Amino acid sequence: MTGTARRSVAAIRGWLRTDRRRAIPALTALALVFVQITYPLSAGVARDRITVAVVVLSAATALLHAATTRGSRWAIGFFVVVSGLGLTAEIVGTATGFPFGSYAYAVDRLGPAFADVPLAVPLAWTGGLYPIWIVAGMLVSGARLSSVAITRSTGRGSDARAHSSSNARLLSGSNMRRVGLFALGAVGWDLFLDPQMVADGQWTWSVTDAGLPGIPEIPYTNYLGWALVAVVMGVLLTLLDHVLPPPRDPSVAVPVAVFGWTWVGSALAHAAFLGLPASAIWGFIGLGVLGIPLCLRAWAGRRAF
Repeated sequence: MTGTARRSVAAIRGWLRTDRRRAIPALTALALVFVQITYPLSAGVARDRITVAVVVLSAATALLHAATTRGSRWAIGFFVVVSGLGLTAEIVGTATGFPFGSYAYAVDRLGPAFADVPLAVPLAWTGGLYPIWIVAGMLVSGARLSSVAITRSTGRGSDARAHSSSNARLLSGSNMRRVGLFALGAVGWDLFLDPQMVADGQWTWSVTDAGLPGIPEIPYTNYLGWALVAVVMGVLLTLLDHVLPPPRDPSVAVPVAVFGWTWVGSALAHAAFLGLPASAIWGFIGLGVLGIPLCLRAWAGRRAF
């Protein structure tokens, strides 16, 4: 066998291995969609179990995709930053009212708890915010879904140099724009999450008349708290990107699909099945800050998609 043939066979084997790795988070994403569809059809204990299953599947999809594309160290780092800071913020929040406002979780609804915070909650931060972090990065960098295979065609060396150059300054304009978009997207996601969970009785607020039109039971302080925590997370994730190697497989199809499903699917579910038309509108607008530019970019490059 010639050297060229051997290299071709090795390349094919590499693609097959990569495709199998990509299939794992794709399968968990499909399971996530299926389980979420059952949520409006459930009630009581069954709905609580479905809620926990959604959280587990969303976090699994996020971490499996992160491990596949960035490596296990980056995936662990993302989990520590987002779930760790999320848990810390929730513990402080339930104890002091800062930074979200005064609220309390229902007892024995979402499984084991630590310091009165169900452990499913910080896990949900990881599953919900990972797609937002990816999409925010795409919007800032100009990346497209068609970039799923550029690593092997250009070589890791050029990717590493580009990664090093783009992250040379932690407080660069592009990094800060990504952090800002990430914070806006986090608030947008919570415009779906909080009304849905409050309506289901998973947590309650002390102040129930100081919120947005249509969802006054969730105070404005909650969204300010989400923005603050997300900015801190975004800065730490930027540092994580700076110290660890660049993506070895730049495929973003899974988190982008999850983002799109969360955005459009949640709006549809809130409006048509959950009796929450106001949060359907607010959430669609909130996540639309990222979703609409993403759709416009997809339309502009539709041949490549």
